[in-house]
Amino acid sequence: MQAASALDESITDDELLPLCGAALAAADDLLARARQSVRAMVTSDGAGDGAIDGGLIEAQQFAVHGLAWLATYGEALRQSLAWAEQLSQAGRFGAMETLLLQLGFGGYLTEMANGIAMSQIEVVRPADLGLDMDDLAAFRTVAVERLIRLGNTQGSRDRLAGMLVEAAGGAEFGELGLDETLTLVRDQFRRFTQDHVTPDAHGWHMRDELIPLDVVQAMSDMGVFGLTIPEQYGGHGMGKTAMCVVSEELCRGYIGVGSLGTRSEIAAELILHGGTEAQRQEWLPKIATGEILPTAVFTEPNVGSDLGSVGTRAIRDGDVYRVQGNKTWITHAARADMMTLLARSDPEQPGYRGLSMFLAAKPRGTVDDPFPAKGMSGGEIQVLGYRGMKEYEIAFDGFEVGAENLLGGEEGRGFKQLMATFESARIQTAARAVGVAQNAFELGLNYGIERQQFGGPIVRFPRVAGKLAWMAVEIMLSRQLTYYAARQKDQGRRCDLEAGMAKLLAARVAWSSADNAVQIHGGNGFSLEFPISRVLCDARILNIFEGAGEIQAQVIARRLLESHN
Repeated sequence: MQAASALDESITDDELLPLCGAALAAADDLLARARQSVRAMVTSDGAGDGAIDGGLIEAQQFAVHGLAWLATYGEALRQSLAWAEQLSQAGRFGAMETLLLQLGFGGYLTEMANGIAMSQIEVVRPADLGLDMDDLAAFRTVAVERLIRLGNTQGSRDRLAGMLVEAAGGAEFGELGLDETLTLVRDQFRRFTQDHVTPDAHGWHMRDELIPLDVVQAMSDMGVFGLTIPEQYGGHGMGKTAMCVVSEELCRGYIGVGSLGTRSEIAAELILHGGTEAQRQEWLPKIATGEILPTAVFTEPNVGSDLGSVGTRAIRDGDVYRVQGNKTWITHAARADMMTLLARSDPEQPGYRGLSMFLAAKPRGTVDDPFPAKGMSGGEIQVLGYRGMKEYEIAFDGFEVGAENLLGGEEGRGFKQLMATFESARIQTAARAVGVAQNAFELGLNYGIERQQFGGPIVRFPRVAGKLAWMAVEIMLSRQLTYYAARQKDQGRRCDLEAGMAKLLAARVAWSSADNAVQIHGGNGFSLEFPISRVLCDARILNIFEGAGEIQAQVIARRLLESHN
């Protein structure tokens, strides 16, 4: 009888939210203990009270990055609970939302107690963070134990999968918690993607061709490129949350389409916050309408995340700067009309201090003649995925940029200007990752429903259903974390920590969702004929650009350790 009672035991709807709140408090305490422990590993006094030692940060990288992942899990749970409480107050916290929250808490609390996967082969365990049995005992409160034991069960996963199957082709799984305006925006771009992107996306990828200009023009007409540009400069003046909604819906069809707006977003941020008023008046209206398509020219062959080592030079010569050097991994470079170009304007100044940002106009090229400009040449980099805009390398040999196009009109401010864009870029990348994950989930779900084996659809098998259920849970977690970062940005708050967490988690979720959707497809998932093969390739880049996962974890952890009291 006792065994039967244990099997029948479950978390009731009435107790779920309070239970999650209590468990979140325990997770916060665990993070505080881990932060103190890791800080002791990386301070010169060995006790956590001294200054952080950069050499020790590097030597203890596994623990340092593990701390970032632990904090990211905690923040994802916090924002999912806030989402649930908002829906509950509005009377919209239904059965599907209940299961998403319960499974999310059950799954992530279990990983926090036993080990978090930073990658497929790197699992950070409590002991790696210097936590001992007493720390874990303090964490495993009644609420945590109950959610670990009853939250992420096969029965719960099966129930959620059943609801997902019923909703396939219909409503979004789970309420998103968006207001009326953002819901309308989402619906508008959902229809656009379904009509103009999804039917052709796989063909664009397979033929490795640029997204057609009529699609780019349609996006321009819908206001994609001026979404967050203030109305006084010809934009729509919407916030970063709207940017997330639009980016997600476009990437749900094809990451290349969703990423077209990223270049405009970065350029507009640079000009809006770092440019002169004359530069804002000149460039922003043209970016907003799509008359000008920008591209970001930052990376060099031997310089990725270490931007202080940029070697491309821009030397003043009268009314122009002459650019000399090599750049690589430049997205949509051939078709772009303007480059946001990071170069060293003062060769005598080492590191970041000698860098300047330029708004460099260039003629629009073609696939056959990508760079028809004096002083620049280059070619395409062949890539696995993320193909709709193409990647290029460029060699500059005396390329001229007008002196009036030095961003802000003052040399030496380029790195600081670029850093000011990182929050928005990473928030948007997180949104792109959520869209890619959603695409993978839908492809996996539809295939699981349609594929017949052993007398029925394969979605009836628990391990197929379980994969789909967990995809839905992690998409919810990463989406709510992304929306939270965007809201922080919209409210004018510093949010590099939140943006980094959103990007870190969403990129992993996109990859795991695509990988599991391929597994659901079986052999067909390995066939180029099936769109999931494209989504797998597209998902892989998300953990690399806009800050590789390792760099992202490093940035998050440094903030956590430096803010320790």
